[in-house]
Amino acid sequence: MLAHIPGLRVVIPSAPERAYGLLLAAIRDPDPVIFLEPTRIYRAIKSKVDDTGEALPLDVAFVLREGHDVTVISWGAMVKDTLEAAEQLQGEGISAEVIDLATLKPYDEQTVIESVAKTGRCVIVHEAARTAGFGAELAALIAERALLSLLAPVIRVTGYDIVIPLPRLERQYMPSVERIVAAVRKATKFAG
Repeated sequence: MLAHIPGLRVVIPSAPERAYGLLLAAIRDPDPVIFLEPTRIYRAIKSKVDDTGEALPLDVAFVLREGHDVTVISWGAMVKDTLEAAEQLQGEGISAEVIDLATLKPYDEQTVIESVAKTGRCVIVHEAARTAGFGAELAALIAERALLSLLAPVIRVTGYDIVIPLPRLERQYMPSVERIVAAVRKATKFAG
């Protein structure tokens, strides 16, 4: 919803070191920045972050893992699951390039397009509902600017089009490593 508001930057980190660097950049930015904190990753990821005062760039996607078979784009808490899926797929001989979008508005179109042009396949992972989710925006961008590079349809792995359940059942709603792996397998096996 926030990405629809003109004039706002929307940032969502996926790990402690990116949270530190992106928060510094958000504070220093003269324009309004909405900084979303996925509470699911508060205790899920542990790493030492040095207080260097160095900000990370806003509006830049981070390529967390290089690959050549498929591009997997995610952000926020889903990046952890996406990286786990990429590791599992590597054992099957599938090389997944993982992109952490980090800034949803304005997002880094160039990194997305260059990666999809390189791999020819794209899977988008997010925890929001499928209908009108941000993944649809990315799929539209890819259709407009990289359609002829695609070897398979863009696949979205998302939350379901239902009310998000209470915390006890939240994991049933969220995309899982298994669902991500299945989507990537489908994309890599597609024969048009």
